Amino acid sequence: MSGITHTGIRVAAVGDIEDGEALRVPAEQTGHGDAIAVFHDDGAYHALDDTCTHGRASLADGWIEAGEVECPLHSARFCLRTGAVQCMPATVAMRTHRVEVHDDEIWLYPGTGAAE
Repeated sequence: MSGITHTGIRVAAVGDIEDGEALRVPAEQTGHGDAIAVFHDDGAYHALDDTCTHGRASLADGWIEAGEVECPLHSARFCLRTGAVQCMPATVAMRTHRVEVHDDEIWLYPGTGAAE
């Protein structure tokens, strides 16, 4: 987890994050206000701010399935692709971050939305 470039941060190699798992990238490494969780779901990688908008829980510790992550604290669910709230008790969407795979390496672009 080293290599910072001017546009992104190399966070892992493909295969380092098992399908259905997440990697928590500390705020100190990203330069972002919150840690960022990088999720691997059904062959795709997504990134959201790590701290649930409803409670102080790490989404990297949540359950990942069918394009969603479920918060381990109160079971709120969020869309991995858009950050949208999928069920209560959360009411505020999660911020997304762009993730790309280049040469079997996973790159995170903190502060750049997934759709940008």
